[in-house]
Amino acid sequence: MIFEQIATGGCQSYLVGCPDGCVAALIDPEIRQIDRYLGALQRDGLRLRYVIDTHTHADHFSAAHEIAKRLGVAVVTHRDSPAPYAELRLQDGDMLVIGNIKLHAIHTPGHTRDSMCLLTSDRLFTGDTLLIGATGRTDLPTGDPDALYESLFNGILKLDPALKIFPAHDYKQRSSSTIADELANNPRLQKRDRVEFVEMMRHLNLTAPTHLTEALRTNMTGGKTVAQLLAEAGAKTPFMSLAELSARVARSRDIVVLDVRERDAYAAGHVPGARHLPRGQLELRVNDELPDPTARIVTVCEFGKISTLAAATLRDLGFLRAAALDGGMKGWREGGLPVETT
Repeated sequence: MIFEQIATGGCQSYLVGCPDGCVAALIDPEIRQIDRYLGALQRDGLRLRYVIDTHTHADHFSAAHEIAKRLGVAVVTHRDSPAPYAELRLQDGDMLVIGNIKLHAIHTPGHTRDSMCLLTSDRLFTGDTLLIGATGRTDLPTGDPDALYESLFNGILKLDPALKIFPAHDYKQRSSSTIADELANNPRLQKRDRVEFVEMMRHLNLTAPTHLTEALRTNMTGGKTVAQLLAEAGAKTPFMSLAELSARVARSRDIVVLDVRERDAYAAGHVPGARHLPRGQLELRVNDELPDPTARIVTVCEFGKISTLAAATLRDLGFLRAAALDGGMKGWREGGLPVETT
């Protein structure tokens, strides 16, 4: 087996490949590591057959949908997953065949309704059902501590104690563990009475994941993250430096500086000579405000993000000389450059 564990902070994803069949599966991929996954596949001469999410992630952004679109492979989830882009929905007992490798699906609800583990001959990919030194939390949408108890104590913990476990998160700086080690040393697994375990899980008082709302939205629907939108806009938009714009404004060069912030922010201080057109009104007013599609335009916002989206929109509309100011008004002010107020 070709096996690679790829960490993104505390998140763990796994590339499992068969060298004989030159095929692979990717388990719990994270959106920021797409290029790394693609590079690993090419390096090892593997063709991706499946991209798998062990559950609906609430704390990071799954790359499954994007990878599936790029490579034309099936997204695999449990049948209870809400993701509309899942093409292959597994039930408990189903098996995926990747060359000589067989992945057996075990439905393990508790952390989420759609949680599953994946079993091979010598290892278990546990998703967020069982972590190293912990378990998945049960206080997020579709979580159920009673179901988690069942999935653990009457499910995967009855498997071979020597099985290595590879979870979707690792907060202990350990790459793997075994079922035996977890039974002996995992604090949460010492509560082996159902009532005590459920009571413990209901009173962990954990903080909510940083990107909870956005992660659930994108992972449940296949929608894009804000970072994806900004990256896509930035990929098709050139930028202008603060120094370059300052020099061009000072020389009164033929350039339209378009401030896309709200009126109060614009009035409090803007690039000298800048025109005001809020981002929210751009598409509706662009024909009246910018009649010349050949004009050179530099969009400006506070931090350089909204202006990137605005410049990308302008270029989509045919203003092919539009660019965004790198650093925004925050950088402009911090650089001691002149501002106008109205």
